Amino acid sequence: MTAAGLALAACAPAAQNGDTVTPPAVVPAPASIEASGAAPFRLADETGVTGDRDAAAVLSALVEARTGLALDGRTGIDLRIETGGAPESYRIAVDGAAPTRPEAPGGAPAVPGAGLGTVVVTGADAAGLFYGVQTLGQLIAKTGDGWTIPAVEIEDAPRFTYRGVMLDVARHFHGVDTVKAYIDRAAGLKLNALHLHLSDDQAWRLQLASRPELTAKTADNAIGGDRGGFFTKADYADIVAHASARHMIVVPEFDTPGHTHAVGLAYPGLAEAPVVTEQIAANGDELPLAGVPYQGLAVGFSSLKIHDEATYDFLADVFGELAGMTPGPYLHVGGDEAHGTDPDDFALFMSRVTRIVADLGKTPVAWHEAGSSSGLAPDTIGQYWGFVAPTDGMDVTARAFVENGAQLILSPADAVYLDMKYSADAPLGLTWANGPTSVERAYAWEPSAVIPGVSDDDILGVEAPMWTETVRDLSDIDEMAFPRIAAAAEAAWSPATGRSDLRTWGSFRARVGALGPLWTSLGIGFHASDEIPWAAE
Repeated sequence: MTAAGLALAACAPAAQNGDTVTPPAVVPAPASIEASGAAPFRLADETGVTGDRDAAAVLSALVEARTGLALDGRTGIDLRIETGGAPESYRIAVDGAAPTRPEAPGGAPAVPGAGLGTVVVTGADAAGLFYGVQTLGQLIAKTGDGWTIPAVEIEDAPRFTYRGVMLDVARHFHGVDTVKAYIDRAAGLKLNALHLHLSDDQAWRLQLASRPELTAKTADNAIGGDRGGFFTKADYADIVAHASARHMIVVPEFDTPGHTHAVGLAYPGLAEAPVVTEQIAANGDELPLAGVPYQGLAVGFSSLKIHDEATYDFLADVFGELAGMTPGPYLHVGGDEAHGTDPDDFALFMSRVTRIVADLGKTPVAWHEAGSSSGLAPDTIGQYWGFVAPTDGMDVTARAFVENGAQLILSPADAVYLDMKYSADAPLGLTWANGPTSVERAYAWEPSAVIPGVSDDDILGVEAPMWTETVRDLSDIDEMAFPRIAAAAEAAWSPATGRSDLRTWGSFRARVGALGPLWTSLGIGFHASDEIPWAAE
C-alpha cells in the first residue's frame, strides 16, 4: 500500500463485523488528503458551527439529513473564507484530540482527546467554502452508536474550471422542482454548471415575449405523446437564482439549425421541409410532417432556412432575450446532427449564429460539428460528444476549436452520457453510444487522452449530459445519473489519472459505495449497481 493509501486507511473508521476498511467517502477525490493521527471528531448535541452563515446553513442541513443531529451547540466547527488561494479551493483540518477548555476540572492538565475537538473549513472564496462543506458532509461516518469525522487534513482545488451536467427538458419536460433537485444533487459533487437543453424537434420549453408562439404552439408536446410543459420567464429566473445560490451557472441551449421541427410549428416560414435521413431510412420510421408535432426519437431531419434573413432576425430575437435573462457567460447555440442542412450552408449558419451571440456579450458554445465552420466567432467553445476513441473525423472538428485559440468541453458519449443503459436488459436508457455504459466504463477515461493534440490547457472542462428520450421524472433521473455522475465529477475535479493514488477504479468504487447512506438520507434514488460495494449505514 502506498503512503497515501496508508494515510487513508488510518483515518477510515475501524472495520466492524468483518467489513472491509474503506477510505473516507470523498467524491470527487481531493487533491490531497492525509490522516493526522488524532482521534476522530465526534458530533454531539453540544456541537455548533461558527463563521460564514450561508455555509453554516448548508452544513447544518447536511448533518441533520445524515445524522438527525441539529448543530445548535456553541463550538466545534468553524467555517471561514480566507482569500488568496486558487478559485474554488478549500482546506479542511479535523482534530478530535483538542480539549474543549484549557485545563480539566480541578486545575489538572488537559487530557488529549477529552474534548470534542475542532473542525476548520477554509475556502478561498464562497464557492470553495461551499465545496469544503460538501466534503465535510461526505466525511461523516457512523461509529458505533454515534457519528464521527475522521481526523484528516485536506487541501483541494479543481482541475478544470467548467464542471457541468446537462438536462434535456425538450424530449420530456421536467419542471422547476425537478430541475432544482438536480441542481442540488450536482452541486453536492462540486459540479458548477447546468446546461439546459431547452428546444428540440419535439418542443420549445422557454417562454419568450419576443416570440410567444414558440411555447404556445409546441410546449404541449413530448416524445410518445407524454405530458409537455414549459418554463415561464419567472420559472427560469427561479432556476437561475437557485443555481447561483449553489455556485452553479445556467448554460441555456436553443439547438440550431437542426433539431428545429418545433420552430416550424410556431413559425412555418422559418423551417425547411423535413428530409429523409439515414437513421429514418434504416429504422423504417415515418418521415416527420411539416406542421405536425413530432413525438418520435429520430434526429437530423429538420433545418432552419439558412439563406432567409428572417431566420437571423429570429435568432437575434430569441438569443437576445435569452442573454438578458441569463447572468452566466455562456449561451449554447447547438449545431449537432444537422443532417438536413447542406454542409456549406451549415458552416455559414454557424458563423452567423455564433457572431450574433458574441455581439450580445456572451461566449457562444456549440457542439463539435460546428468546428467545420471557419467563420465561427472568436472564443466559441466547442463541446465534444463523440466517443472516447474518436470516430468519423469527430476529433478533427473538435480540435479545430483549439486550433482557433478556443477551448473544449468534453462529453464523450460512451463514458458520460448519463442516459445510456447500464446493461443491455436495463429498463431505461439507450445503447447507441457503443452499447451499455457500466459504472466502470463511465470512470475509466482520461480527459487529456481523448483527442490527440488537446491537453489540459485546451480543455475548459467536462460535462455529463442527460438526454431524456426515456427519462420521464426525477426518479428516472436519479436512477440514470447516480452513481455515474460521480465518475464524471471526478474526471472534472480531481487530479489526472496517474497523478493521485485515489484516481483508480478500485478506490473510486469503494468511496462511492460509502456514499450510499448519505445519498439515501438526501432522498437520492441511486442505481444500486452490483459493481459497487455499497455501505449499509
